Formats: sequence, C-alpha cells, structure tokens
Amino acid sequence: MNTIAYRNVWINRPNNEKIETRKTQWGKMNVAQMLAHCSAFQDIAIGSSFPPRHWLGILIGRFVKSIFYNDKPVPHNMSTIPTILILDDRDFGEEKEILKQKIMNFQSNGPEKCSSHPHPFFGKFTPEQWGKGINKHLDHHLRQFGV
Repeated sequence: MNTIAYRNVWINRPNNEKIETRKTQWGKMNVAQMLAHCSAFQDIAIGSSFPPRHWLGILIGRFVKSIFYNDKPVPHNMSTIPTILILDDRDFGEEKEILKQKIMNFQSNGPEKCSSHPHPFFGKFTPEQWGKGINKHLDHHLRQFGV
C-alpha cells in the first residue's frame, strides 16, 4: 500500500483536464465538494481540525480501523464524518488548489507530523497509518469521478 507522503501522483491526478466535468459514479457530492471534503479530511490528519469521537466509533472503531489503511478498496457510500460533509457549492479551481497545497504540505512535513488526536470513528493512528489512510481516501474519491 502506498502512502500519501511519498507519491507525487496526488499532485497531478486532480489536474486531469476532464475531472471538472465528470459525474459521480456513486455518492451525492460534485467534484468541487469532493475536493473540499478531501481537504477537510487532511485537516483532521494534520491536527488542525478536531471532530468529536462518535459513540459507535468509541465502541467498535479499534476493531475495524484497518479498513482505513489496509489494501482493500473503500466501500462505496460509506458514511462520512459530519463535520467534513460538504453540502454547499464550491469553486472547483479554488478547491483543487487548496487540496494540492495541503498534499504538498503533508509531503514536505512528513507523516510524523500527523495528529496524535484520534480519528473521530477509528481512533488513534500511527503516522504511517495516517499516510496510508489519506492515500486510500484520496484514491477512493478520485475514482468516484473516474480519475
């Protein structure tokens, strides 16, 4: 499994010229909302956003947390953290640039700069698990739009 920390492909994949007009293959977000959602998720990983733990995650999160960073694809239409569910309209170009900057910052800082604050559902992650999980999360959403 690859990690976001060392993959330059993440800078180029959202630049696919066709992505802005792509329709979702599952889910309800449009492309700009998806990019904003991925940016908001990065904020959790780097420790600039601290959503509260979900009660169900407190009970079972540690038993299923490998879903976040293992080699299996993320199931379609999984529920999301309410604080990073993007429902308002967003500007595609702006959101693409914000996400690109966050990815580059993550890569330059390295996974060891990840938050020690627990994921709202799965709980605590090591820096390596955060890196793999972010990689998997971005891949999931870019595939959602066929990129």
